[in-house]
Amino acid sequence: MAAPDSAAFLRQLPPLHSPLWLAGGNLQTLYAKLLQSPPPAYRRELLPDSSGRERAAYDFIDADDADAPLVVLFHGLEGGSGSHYAVALMQEVAARGWHGVVAHFRSCGGVPAQKMYHSGDTPEVAHMLSLLAGRYRRIYAVGVSLGGNVLAKYLGEQGRLRQSTPLLAAAAVSAPLDLPAAGRTLEHGLPRLLYTRYFLSTLMPKVPHQPGLRIRSLADFDNAYTAPLNGFADKDDYYQRAAAKPWLPDIATPTLLLNARNDPFLPGRFLPQEHEVSDSVYLLQPANGGHVGFVSGHGRGHLRWMPQAVLSFFDWQQKR
Repeated sequence: MAAPDSAAFLRQLPPLHSPLWLAGGNLQTLYAKLLQSPPPAYRRELLPDSSGRERAAYDFIDADDADAPLVVLFHGLEGGSGSHYAVALMQEVAARGWHGVVAHFRSCGGVPAQKMYHSGDTPEVAHMLSLLAGRYRRIYAVGVSLGGNVLAKYLGEQGRLRQSTPLLAAAAVSAPLDLPAAGRTLEHGLPRLLYTRYFLSTLMPKVPHQPGLRIRSLADFDNAYTAPLNGFADKDDYYQRAAAKPWLPDIATPTLLLNARNDPFLPGRFLPQEHEVSDSVYLLQPANGGHVGFVSGHGRGHLRWMPQAVLSFFDWQQKR
């Protein structure tokens, strides 16, 4: 069952008011990128990955107060510290006087790597958090899209095994928690037409070329590369085993799951319901927002609603 006091938290949040002219999940998803702000002045460190053989990029913003909380962001597929949602979140983190870091998965952030990341790579998330826990006393984490699925799965694994985590609270935003359903959705219609080329344009240069192999969709890519390179039998085995949804009843860390019901990557009918999550999980499912869009306000709109909702959740957990 969902957290019994979730209604009290939801009442504190400002409502999401998508501009009237910005209708539909695809438009809300794509338009958000046009509201991109310049990134903050990150401080980059290259730190070892969980294998110890490769390095990953960590882009920090530093607070004046050394003891301020840290917000870790795990980005989405082919995202990074320059993504519109990362910039919006880190701007809000800096405005609160907190520390922030975008922890890049292997091969992202402009740092080449031999090993690819994937939607269920929880050992890498555990490693990243362990590194950061050696520096910061209070840590919150936000996972977006793919990063949200990995984060939620990690939290479920920790809860099921009754292992501790350095996180005080977490949030998964637009996470494709039901990966089999998300995979099927992105195979058809407008989602396939609008997003396939965008993702494949950066994914394909990262993998070995196979003569004669035709990659026409993300499912083709996952079947040819993601699955075999990470020990899965095929894309269906990968989606099934990497999905976070079966792990949601085991989450013990206070966690906000924020998904728009018109998300073109994972439509509302596939989102978790209250009986499918633990009492540490808070479900926030606005009607609008698209996939990591959440444009709010009048006129052109702005991207502040999602960061403010997430950080309000962390504030609320801190005061309880």
